[in-house]
Amino acid sequence: MYLSNLKLWNFRKFGSQGDINPEIPNLDLNLTKGLNVIIGENDSGKTAIIDAIKLVLKTHSYDYIRVEDKDFYNGTNHFKIELTFESLVPDEAKNFTEWLGWVGSGENSTPFLRLSYDVTKQDGKILPADIRAGVDEDGYLLTAEAKEYLKTTYLKPLRDAENELVAKRNSRLSQILLGDEAFKGRENTNELVHIFSSLKTSLEDYFEGEFEVKTTNEAGEEQINKPQDGKQIKDKIDIYIKGFYGDNFEAAFNATSNDIKSILEKLTLFLKDELNPGLGTLNRLFMAAELLHLNKSNWSGLRLGLVEELEAHLHPQAQMQVIEAFQKQGAIQLILTTHSPNLASKLKLENLIICNNGNAFPMGDPYTKLSGDNYKFLEKFLDTTKANLFFAKGVILVEGWAEEILLPSIAKAIGINLTEKGVSIVNIGHIGFEHYSKIYLRNVEPFMTIPVAVITDSDVKEYEKDANDYIKRDMDTVQQETQQKIESIIGQAEQSVQYFVAPNWTLEYSLFKSTSLTTLFQTVVKAIHTGTDWTDFEKALAKKLINKGLKKTEIAYQIANVIDEDLIKPEREIQIGEIDAINYLVNAIKYATGN
Repeated sequence: MYLSNLKLWNFRKFGSQGDINPEIPNLDLNLTKGLNVIIGENDSGKTAIIDAIKLVLKTHSYDYIRVEDKDFYNGTNHFKIELTFESLVPDEAKNFTEWLGWVGSGENSTPFLRLSYDVTKQDGKILPADIRAGVDEDGYLLTAEAKEYLKTTYLKPLRDAENELVAKRNSRLSQILLGDEAFKGRENTNELVHIFSSLKTSLEDYFEGEFEVKTTNEAGEEQINKPQDGKQIKDKIDIYIKGFYGDNFEAAFNATSNDIKSILEKLTLFLKDELNPGLGTLNRLFMAAELLHLNKSNWSGLRLGLVEELEAHLHPQAQMQVIEAFQKQGAIQLILTTHSPNLASKLKLENLIICNNGNAFPMGDPYTKLSGDNYKFLEKFLDTTKANLFFAKGVILVEGWAEEILLPSIAKAIGINLTEKGVSIVNIGHIGFEHYSKIYLRNVEPFMTIPVAVITDSDVKEYEKDANDYIKRDMDTVQQETQQKIESIIGQAEQSVQYFVAPNWTLEYSLFKSTSLTTLFQTVVKAIHTGTDWTDFEKALAKKLINKGLKKTEIAYQIANVIDEDLIKPEREIQIGEIDAINYLVNAIKYATGN
């Protein structure tokens, strides 16, 4: 069985004012059988999703979980959580017989389990509520036994892995081991009981002076010694005991109980041959122990793990190793949250869920406009530097390094800080924008509201090569072709994805045509290409663009530096006007930042 769907009404940030409409949840999130990784900017709702699941199902580690005022959306007095479980095998379904619903008919019918948690607040007091299950609206109360089969495994953010793995009363390690078939149901017959029973007797004999130690002397003969260290300690205590109670009294050392629970509470888990392991090592060790618990064979209940901030204490390479191991877990369901582009870049896109603007968007094939080829492409090319687009409030997709380098400086020149606005510039290195832009396009509403600005060149040449010369084309023809090309590209805009096209061939040609930056552009280009005759600058520029000989990245870097330096001058020299050949860049920046 697995958690297939989560619905929320007025829970945390997923809500609306007014009465709850049972037919219209504020969040309707489908989950996959295996790995689900929830990503998004801070305060986008990742933790709320995890907490909603915990609130209904509770945890194996007996975390203290209760409803709080903050769980109610924006001062409302009523929230509801609904969980649906599917793919129950007979051994699991038998635990919930009286609450099951069925889909289909006859031999093709399959069971599902739906839980509902409806909580209200009256006069500022949260009223008691219980978990109900069933196919009708009210459902029936779940028994305590049924709830046990639905508990989750939960790893909190910034978890204290060392504290969970050391020997102590009710340690998490002992709870995990107690649930394994090696110990469960074998509390009196497990070999550990016999080992500790023998140890208990030996410890008591040690303080009585009866503990025997076998040694071999120089002649090779076996000798039996009875160390008296423990007896001497006991005798010293007995002096006081007899003084306090009388001559007929003496002390007795007794080792603690040797039931299996007490024995397992004495165990500490560590990594062999690893001295003084750090937090990252212990964190991975802790997760390995929890996977043992989730994969136990003698369990007919839910196998669901919730992990917040998977990357906690892990360096990037360790993050990659862990997520690869998690993706291989086929028998359990995992719901994780992360802020790590490293993890996002390593995942299959189908496993991702993007939180944005009070909603959550699964990225699997049924929900997006990505094709099979798009998924294959992104799996290969969605590296760490591009994966930051999943955590942004706005995205600008660009063709190459020149735009990526130049845009932040142009943004500052018009009074916008892209970092402060949470905007990511993603350099895709080519013109295959649709692979990336379609990430944000949904098959059905609700649509994603992250503004995505795609910056591209019109690529209509103003010069053409004629034998050994380069001839300027008819400008009416160029303008007509450019307008048609721009309209064609802009026509691809859909939902929150908008296109911004260079009006003059390329970025560099637009910089040359720019009233605000043409002088700076020409100065930088001449300084970099010192061996070129720039008498006819426009023709020389066109020649380099056609022959791909222009050092675009270095030019953009030098221009960006000058713009940055100009920003700190008392009287700025660079002013980008409202009518300028590079205004397509300005408009893209404004769109991505919500201006």
